[in-house]
Amino acid sequence: MPPTAPRVRIDNATCVLPDGTRRASVLLGNGAILDIDPAPTAAADETIDASGLHLIPGVIDDQVHFREPGLTHKENLHTASLACAKGGVTTFLEMPNTVPNAITQAGVDHKLELAADRCVVNYGFYIGATPDNIEDLKTATRTPGIKIFIGSSTGDLLVDQQEALERIFAETTLPLTAHCEDEATVRANAERLGGGKTVHDHSKIRDHAAARISTARAIDLATRHQHRFHVLHVSTADEIPLIAAAHKSHPGVITAEACTHHLWFTVDDYDRLGTRIQMNPSIKTRADVDALWQALRDGVLEVVATDHAPHTLDEKKQPYPKSPSGLPAVENSLALMLTAMHDGKCSLEQIVDWMCAKPARTWRIVGKGSIVPGFDADLALVDINKTHIVKDDEQLTKCRWSPWHGERLKGKVVRTIVGGKTVFDDGRIDPMHRGSPARYAHELG
Repeated sequence: MPPTAPRVRIDNATCVLPDGTRRASVLLGNGAILDIDPAPTAAADETIDASGLHLIPGVIDDQVHFREPGLTHKENLHTASLACAKGGVTTFLEMPNTVPNAITQAGVDHKLELAADRCVVNYGFYIGATPDNIEDLKTATRTPGIKIFIGSSTGDLLVDQQEALERIFAETTLPLTAHCEDEATVRANAERLGGGKTVHDHSKIRDHAAARISTARAIDLATRHQHRFHVLHVSTADEIPLIAAAHKSHPGVITAEACTHHLWFTVDDYDRLGTRIQMNPSIKTRADVDALWQALRDGVLEVVATDHAPHTLDEKKQPYPKSPSGLPAVENSLALMLTAMHDGKCSLEQIVDWMCAKPARTWRIVGKGSIVPGFDADLALVDINKTHIVKDDEQLTKCRWSPWHGERLKGKVVRTIVGGKTVFDDGRIDPMHRGSPARYAHELG
């Protein structure tokens, strides 16, 4: 950050710190956290009275689709980053299935240049794997890792040939992650169901077996090659024992996550919400939702992300199967988890672990995810008791809708700080602030 970044003192906050939650003051300067409980005489350009509020690290969402370049009628980096700021998300990692796909260093660099010009929060971009870009993957830099679509989703980056997958896991060094749905199973189910007649068929086409088979395949590749691998958007109870077994047999190789929509919605919600909750992997059953929550509490799943993937409402309203899969979530994910906390499903400390500390650790993001002196001053002030109703027309995402429209949530971000500067303050946003590219320990040696 530039040396002119202000010194800010946050007083009287209940802070979620690595060693516990307690009342504390935090001093920020030059874009970093300078001190916890600084001397009363410590100089500051601004003092924020955070009485009654909780201070947490900024959320890191490691799985988003922000649609730029090429699909900006749905979303763009600027509108998506505004939604992030509103939701307390201070860093995002974005997927490569834009138009064109980010499958070369030039593609990743182009996205970084776009983000530097457009994003009010911090950013990073995965490089995408194809069956024949192994040399690009081996030399890629300025990226958190490599994204593989082992099952096809909404783009054309499918890599399901075993030989190509073996080479990627054996010859590359960057962390790997993947969309895991078995393509043969999905196609066989679709053929059996005549392509699907209603959105209810979506969860029958992209069923439990498709997720289980593909996740098992990816874990086998990762553990045999001892290659760091992160399982995205786990959606079934069937996958959890596979991940737990890998934790025991190959410590440190496998991590995994759940997404907010898979923690909330079930197939029973199709009657109420239709294609608004059409996702890949698909929404599953109540038993699966309960198993995902338990796996988070048990530490089998370590990260909560969104898979924010907006489409216009006109696109979503098309009859199934023409309707695309994907939904927006970044500006509501933290509030959803706080609501779950009030419902007894988790603690605030667990939320911070799943949404802040563990994403930073998983992707080895330098200086983020915890309130620690020397770390980046990326923070969110939260009123854990403030209620609000989610409304489509109040969403900052460009698509201007939410699958949680009409739901009353308890817990709300009131201020978001990025690099020591306030970018969101109780409804007011600074559209001119610019975030910074995430830095990764695997590039620093």
